[in-house]
Amino acid sequence: MGIDFFAEENKGTYAARAADQTWLQLMAERASVQGKIAVDIGCGGGIYSRALIGLGAAQVIGVDFSAEMLAGAAAFCRDEERILFRQGSAAETGLPAACCDVVLERALTHHLPAEKLPACFVEAHRILRRGGLLVVQNRTPEDCLRPGSSTHLRGYFFQLFPRLIAKETGRRHSSMTMRQALGTAGFADVEEVKLWETRRTYADQKELERDLLGRTGRSILHELTDDELRELASYICARVPKQQIQENDCWTIWLARKG
Repeated sequence: MGIDFFAEENKGTYAARAADQTWLQLMAERASVQGKIAVDIGCGGGIYSRALIGLGAAQVIGVDFSAEMLAGAAAFCRDEERILFRQGSAAETGLPAACCDVVLERALTHHLPAEKLPACFVEAHRILRRGGLLVVQNRTPEDCLRPGSSTHLRGYFFQLFPRLIAKETGRRHSSMTMRQALGTAGFADVEEVKLWETRRTYADQKELERDLLGRTGRSILHELTDDELRELASYICARVPKQQIQENDCWTIWLARKG
Protein backbone atom coordinates (compact mmCIF):
# COMPACT_ATOMS: atom_id res chain seq x y z
CA MET A 1 0.00 0.00 0.00
CA GLY A 2 1.06 3.62 -0.47
CA ILE A 3 2.86 5.78 2.05
CA ASP A 4 0.75 7.33 4.84
CA PHE A 5 1.66 11.02 4.90
CA PHE A 6 -0.10 11.45 8.25
CA ALA A 7 1.87 8.75 10.09
CA GLU A 8 4.38 9.99 12.66
CA GLU A 9 6.99 7.43 11.57
CA ASN A 10 6.97 8.89 8.03
CA LYS A 11 7.51 12.53 8.95
CA GLY A 12 11.18 12.42 7.93
CA THR A 13 10.67 10.46 4.71
CA TYR A 14 11.06 13.46 2.43
CA ALA A 15 13.70 15.33 4.44
CA ALA A 16 16.68 13.07 3.92
CA ARG A 17 18.52 14.63 1.00
CA ALA A 18 19.45 17.88 -0.72
CA ALA A 19 18.14 19.30 -3.99
CA ASP A 20 20.12 18.22 -7.03
CA GLN A 21 22.49 20.62 -8.77
CA THR A 22 20.69 20.23 -12.10
CA TRP A 23 17.46 21.37 -10.44
CA LEU A 24 19.21 24.25 -8.70
CA GLN A 25 20.76 25.39 -11.97
CA LEU A 26 17.45 25.32 -13.83
CA MET A 27 15.74 27.27 -11.06
CA ALA A 28 18.55 29.83 -10.96
CA GLU A 29 18.25 30.33 -14.72
CA ARG A 30 14.46 30.29 -15.07
CA ALA A 31 12.85 31.23 -11.75
CA SER A 32 15.01 34.10 -10.46
CA VAL A 33 14.06 33.90 -6.77
CA GLN A 34 16.83 36.23 -5.57
CA GLY A 35 15.42 38.60 -2.96
CA LYS A 36 11.86 37.40 -3.53
CA ILE A 37 9.14 35.73 -1.48
CA ALA A 38 8.45 32.14 -2.51
CA VAL A 39 5.75 29.68 -1.50
CA ASP A 40 6.50 25.94 -1.62
CA ILE A 41 3.11 24.22 -1.87
CA GLY A 42 3.27 20.53 -0.95
CA CYS A 43 6.59 21.20 0.75
CA GLY A 44 6.83 17.74 2.33
CA GLY A 45 10.02 17.50 4.34
CA GLY A 46 11.26 20.98 3.40
CA ILE A 47 14.02 19.97 0.98
CA TYR A 48 12.98 22.49 -1.66
CA SER A 49 11.95 25.19 0.81
CA ARG A 50 15.53 25.10 2.02
CA ALA A 51 16.84 25.00 -1.56
CA LEU A 52 14.89 28.15 -2.45
CA ILE A 53 16.59 29.98 0.41
CA GLY A 54 19.92 28.75 -0.91
CA LEU A 55 19.01 30.27 -4.29
CA GLY A 56 18.59 33.66 -2.63
CA ALA A 57 14.91 33.89 -1.73
CA ALA A 58 14.27 36.48 0.97
CA GLN A 59 11.59 34.31 2.56
CA VAL A 60 9.97 30.95 1.88
CA ILE A 61 6.61 29.77 3.15
CA GLY A 62 6.20 26.00 3.05
CA VAL A 63 2.63 24.71 2.88
CA ASP A 64 1.56 21.09 3.34
CA PHE A 65 -1.67 19.33 4.34
CA SER A 66 0.12 16.91 6.69
CA ALA A 67 1.03 18.07 10.19
CA GLU A 68 3.52 15.22 10.46
CA MET A 69 5.31 16.24 7.27
CA LEU A 70 5.44 19.82 8.51
CA ALA A 71 6.98 18.65 11.79
CA GLY A 72 9.70 16.88 9.83
CA ALA A 73 10.22 19.95 7.64
CA ALA A 74 10.49 22.25 10.65
CA ALA A 75 13.13 19.99 12.16
CA PHE A 76 15.04 19.81 8.88
CA CYS A 77 14.99 23.61 8.50
CA ARG A 78 15.28 24.54 12.18
CA ASP A 79 18.44 26.59 11.61
CA GLU A 80 16.85 28.76 8.90
CA GLU A 81 14.59 31.47 10.32
CA ARG A 82 13.61 32.76 6.86
CA ILE A 83 11.49 29.64 6.30
CA LEU A 84 7.99 29.50 7.74
CA PHE A 85 5.67 26.51 7.63
CA ARG A 86 1.90 26.39 7.75
CA GLN A 87 -0.73 23.74 7.25
CA GLY A 88 -2.96 24.08 4.21
CA SER A 89 -3.96 22.44 0.96
CA ALA A 90 -3.06 23.15 -2.66
CA ALA A 91 -6.53 24.62 -3.23
CA GLU A 92 -6.69 26.47 0.11
CA THR A 93 -3.30 27.61 1.35
CA GLY A 94 -4.75 30.14 3.78
CA LEU A 95 -2.29 32.74 2.48
CA PRO A 96 -3.37 36.28 1.50
CA ALA A 97 -3.81 37.28 -2.14
CA ALA A 98 -0.80 38.62 -4.06
CA CYS A 99 1.59 37.70 -1.24
CA CYS A 100 4.46 36.14 -3.18
CA ASP A 101 6.58 36.30 -6.31
CA VAL A 102 7.20 32.59 -6.94
CA VAL A 103 5.13 29.48 -6.25
CA LEU A 104 6.73 26.04 -6.42
CA GLU A 105 4.59 22.89 -6.76
CA ARG A 106 7.05 20.04 -7.03
CA ALA A 107 5.81 16.42 -7.09
CA LEU A 108 2.39 17.63 -5.98
CA THR A 109 -0.03 17.33 -8.90
CA HIS A 110 0.02 13.52 -9.10
CA HIS A 111 -1.79 13.53 -5.75
CA LEU A 112 -4.70 15.39 -7.38
CA PRO A 113 -7.29 14.03 -9.84
CA ALA A 114 -7.52 15.95 -13.12
CA GLU A 115 -10.75 17.69 -12.12
CA LYS A 116 -9.01 19.27 -9.10
CA LEU A 117 -6.01 20.64 -11.00
CA PRO A 118 -7.70 23.93 -11.96
CA ALA A 119 -8.53 24.74 -8.32
CA CYS A 120 -4.91 24.06 -7.37
CA PHE A 121 -3.64 26.43 -10.06
CA VAL A 122 -6.33 29.05 -9.32
CA GLU A 123 -5.00 29.21 -5.76
CA ALA A 124 -1.44 29.65 -7.00
CA HIS A 125 -2.64 32.40 -9.35
CA ARG A 126 -4.44 34.10 -6.46
CA ILE A 127 -1.44 34.26 -4.12
CA LEU A 128 1.01 35.34 -6.83
CA ARG A 129 1.69 39.00 -7.45
CA ARG A 130 1.32 40.33 -10.98
CA GLY A 131 4.21 39.05 -13.07
CA GLY A 132 4.83 36.24 -10.58
CA LEU A 133 5.90 32.76 -11.62
CA LEU A 134 4.35 29.36 -10.94
CA VAL A 135 6.78 26.43 -11.26
CA VAL A 136 5.08 23.03 -11.52
CA GLN A 137 7.26 19.92 -11.64
CA ASN A 138 6.05 16.38 -12.13
CA ARG A 139 6.25 13.38 -14.42
CA THR A 140 3.98 12.81 -17.39
CA PRO A 141 2.96 9.24 -18.24
CA GLU A 142 5.60 9.34 -20.99
CA ASP A 143 8.29 10.35 -18.48
CA CYS A 144 7.36 7.38 -16.29
CA LEU A 145 7.56 4.83 -19.07
CA ARG A 146 11.04 5.61 -20.32
CA PRO A 147 12.96 2.31 -20.43
CA GLY A 148 15.25 1.22 -17.63
CA SER A 149 18.98 1.79 -17.99
CA SER A 150 22.11 2.00 -15.88
CA THR A 151 21.15 5.58 -15.03
CA HIS A 152 17.35 5.50 -15.31
CA LEU A 153 16.59 2.95 -12.60
CA ARG A 154 12.88 3.71 -12.31
CA GLY A 155 12.33 2.11 -15.69
CA TYR A 156 13.30 -1.23 -14.17
CA PHE A 157 10.51 -0.96 -11.58
CA PHE A 158 7.92 -1.36 -14.32
CA GLN A 159 9.94 -3.81 -16.37
CA LEU A 160 10.05 -6.29 -13.51
CA PHE A 161 6.61 -5.50 -12.05
CA PRO A 162 4.31 -4.44 -14.92
CA ARG A 163 1.39 -4.17 -12.53
CA LEU A 164 2.95 -0.94 -11.23
CA ILE A 165 2.47 0.74 -14.62
CA ALA A 166 -1.25 1.35 -14.19
CA LYS A 167 -0.70 2.66 -10.67
CA GLU A 168 2.07 5.01 -11.76
CA THR A 169 0.65 6.34 -15.02
CA GLY A 170 -2.88 6.50 -13.64
CA ARG A 171 -1.89 9.19 -11.18
CA ARG A 172 0.15 11.25 -13.67
CA HIS A 173 -1.28 13.91 -15.95
CA SER A 174 -0.49 14.48 -19.60
CA SER A 175 1.10 17.68 -20.78
CA MET A 176 -2.17 18.65 -22.47
CA THR A 177 -4.15 18.16 -19.26
CA MET A 178 -1.66 20.28 -17.30
CA ARG A 179 -1.66 23.06 -19.88
CA GLN A 180 -5.44 23.14 -20.07
CA ALA A 181 -5.73 23.38 -16.27
CA LEU A 182 -3.15 26.17 -16.15
CA GLY A 183 -5.05 28.04 -18.85
CA THR A 184 -8.32 27.61 -16.98
CA ALA A 185 -6.68 29.13 -13.91
CA GLY A 186 -5.66 32.23 -15.84
CA PHE A 187 -2.07 31.47 -16.83
CA ALA A 188 -1.64 32.44 -20.48
CA ASP A 189 2.15 32.29 -20.77
CA VAL A 190 3.24 28.69 -20.16
CA GLU A 191 6.65 27.23 -21.03
CA GLU A 192 7.44 23.51 -20.78
CA VAL A 193 10.92 22.07 -20.25
CA LYS A 194 12.36 18.61 -19.58
CA LEU A 195 14.84 17.99 -16.79
CA TRP A 196 16.99 14.93 -16.20
CA GLU A 197 17.56 15.32 -12.49
CA THR A 198 20.15 13.32 -10.59
CA ARG A 199 18.33 11.73 -7.70
CA ARG A 200 21.44 10.28 -6.10
CA THR A 201 24.90 8.89 -6.80
CA TYR A 202 25.70 5.61 -5.05
CA ALA A 203 29.24 4.56 -4.17
CA ASP A 204 28.49 0.94 -5.01
CA GLN A 205 25.75 -1.65 -5.41
CA LYS A 206 25.48 -2.24 -1.66
CA GLU A 207 24.58 1.39 -1.09
CA LEU A 208 22.03 1.27 -3.91
CA GLU A 209 20.52 -1.90 -2.47
CA ARG A 210 20.16 -0.29 0.98
CA ASP A 211 18.39 2.67 -0.57
CA LEU A 212 15.98 0.51 -2.55
CA LEU A 213 15.13 -1.64 0.46
CA GLY A 214 14.66 1.47 2.61
CA ARG A 215 12.13 2.89 0.13
CA THR A 216 12.80 6.42 1.40
CA GLY A 217 11.24 9.03 -0.87
CA ARG A 218 9.99 6.46 -3.38
CA SER A 219 6.31 6.02 -2.72
CA ILE A 220 5.64 3.73 -5.71
CA LEU A 221 7.80 1.06 -4.05
CA HIS A 222 5.44 0.99 -1.09
CA GLU A 223 3.20 -1.02 -3.42
CA LEU A 224 5.65 -3.95 -3.24
CA THR A 225 6.07 -6.55 -0.53
CA ASP A 226 9.42 -6.91 1.23
CA ASP A 227 10.18 -10.02 -0.82
CA GLU A 228 9.38 -8.15 -4.04
CA LEU A 229 11.60 -5.26 -2.97
CA ARG A 230 14.49 -7.66 -2.46
CA GLU A 231 13.80 -9.16 -5.89
CA LEU A 232 13.78 -5.69 -7.44
CA ALA A 233 17.05 -4.72 -5.75
CA SER A 234 18.74 -7.85 -7.10
CA TYR A 235 17.27 -7.27 -10.56
CA ILE A 236 18.56 -3.69 -10.72
CA CYS A 237 21.99 -4.48 -9.26
CA ALA A 238 22.51 -7.06 -11.99
CA ARG A 239 22.07 -4.30 -14.59
CA VAL A 240 24.16 -1.43 -13.25
CA PRO A 241 27.90 -0.84 -12.67
CA LYS A 242 29.40 -2.24 -9.48
CA GLN A 243 30.56 1.22 -8.38
CA GLN A 244 29.64 4.89 -8.92
CA ILE A 245 26.01 4.43 -9.94
CA GLN A 246 24.23 7.65 -10.87
CA GLU A 247 20.46 7.54 -10.77
CA ASN A 248 18.65 10.08 -12.96
CA ASP A 249 14.93 10.80 -13.18
CA CYS A 250 13.09 12.47 -16.06
CA TRP A 251 10.74 15.31 -15.08
CA THR A 252 8.58 17.81 -16.91
CA ILE A 253 8.51 21.39 -15.62
CA TRP A 254 5.84 23.93 -16.50
CA LEU A 255 6.74 27.60 -16.00
CA ALA A 256 3.57 29.73 -15.91
CA ARG A 257 3.62 33.52 -15.56
CA LYS A 258 0.78 35.55 -14.05
CA GLY A 259 -0.07 38.42 -16.37
